[in-house]
Amino acid sequence: MADAAPADSRGGRGERTERGDRGRGGFGRGRGRGRGGRGRGRGRRDDGEQAWVPVTKLGRLVKDGKIKSIEQVYLFSLPIKEYQVVDIFLPKLKDEVMKITPVQKQTRAGQRTRFKAFVAIGDSDGHVGLGVKCAKEVASAIRGAIILAKLSVIPVRRGYWGSKLGEPHTVPAKVTGKCGSVTCRIVPAPRGTGIVAAPTPKKILALAGITDCYTTSRGSTKTLGNFVKAAFIAIGNTYSFLTPDLWTETVFTKDPYQEFTDYLAKASEKKSRF
Repeated sequence: MADAAPADSRGGRGERTERGDRGRGGFGRGRGRGRGGRGRGRGRRDDGEQAWVPVTKLGRLVKDGKIKSIEQVYLFSLPIKEYQVVDIFLPKLKDEVMKITPVQKQTRAGQRTRFKAFVAIGDSDGHVGLGVKCAKEVASAIRGAIILAKLSVIPVRRGYWGSKLGEPHTVPAKVTGKCGSVTCRIVPAPRGTGIVAAPTPKKILALAGITDCYTTSRGSTKTLGNFVKAAFIAIGNTYSFLTPDLWTETVFTKDPYQEFTDYLAKASEKKSRF
């Protein structure tokens, strides 16, 4: 009769070995990161608490109070690259999520799904923006769309229908915007008419501060992305008309970069020292 086989040093399934493993073939629990780990949770980033350090010339001038209003930025067509600039000038902005839609890309491994968010932003007082962002998560898409909407904020020119009494309440002239197959036209209306529009352009017109207007649209308006872009383009076209009240002689002044050249040069010298 053959001798019994010697016990395996690693231990069987049910018996405890010298190392104290519970019969896992000597592998034990290991030193994996596990779930608790090192505190790398989802809510780790504190963007709001960190102090803003501007990296553009416009950002430095705005933070130090050299530029007083966003109209000065629009006057010289200065590109806004940091959304904090808009936060300083327009603290009362409200955002409206227009649509969140899943989009897919075919890869070798299968389909990759991401989420596309359309966000409109405005202060109901002559400023409106639109942002579109695609991301893996809905929250990231909305956050990115809000930032892009702030960077795309444009001024809205408002006017009157008939007598010029009270505050401007409608668009100054008939304006049209087109995106894809969708065409959106905005027509001035008497005071008290309200916004006669479909739900999509109605939201963006309200955020722009227009209280009375008629609208007409044609094309595939069920494509909400193109519909809202067409309405946004139409609102932006309000400043493309040169009406007689804007015929006054233009007084040219220095743009902020030229006016504060010495200040910007000193700021760059300080940076280079560090």
